[in-house]
Amino acid sequence: MGRLANMNRPAAVEITHDCMKFLITHNPTNATLNKFTEELKKFKVSTLVRVCEATYDKGPVEKEGIEVLDWPFDDGAPPPTQIVDDWLNLLKVKFREEPGCCIAVHCVAGLGRKRRGAFNSKQLLYLEKYRPKMRLKFKDGNVPNCCIQ
Repeated sequence: MGRLANMNRPAAVEITHDCMKFLITHNPTNATLNKFTEELKKFKVSTLVRVCEATYDKGPVEKEGIEVLDWPFDDGAPPPTQIVDDWLNLLKVKFREEPGCCIAVHCVAGLGRKRRGAFNSKQLLYLEKYRPKMRLKFKDGNVPNCCIQ
């Protein structure tokens, strides 16, 4: 049964851009938490952002020195402005203070990482109207030329 459950979990995806590294991963269970935490350590994750309701104990993850942030918003919906602001501030601080670190993020299922057409109309409208506010500008004036969603 455990093997069958693992087959339905998409593999983690690492995204690298300039000085930034991200790990987009699945939502573990308490039963798979040890393996999940080992995977986070393998990718040198320093911070894990959960954008869904907590479904597992974050204690074992934090015990390994990985900060866990809970910023849930409705599944399938675009993130609220406050979460976007918090996200951009996190990126600014982490990548300046901990070069080479990786930030992991997961929602409920992570289907959008593997399935074509996974964005819904609300999310597409949000992306069409999104305008960067240069909030990722570093002190030295460098700005990573990307839009992180």
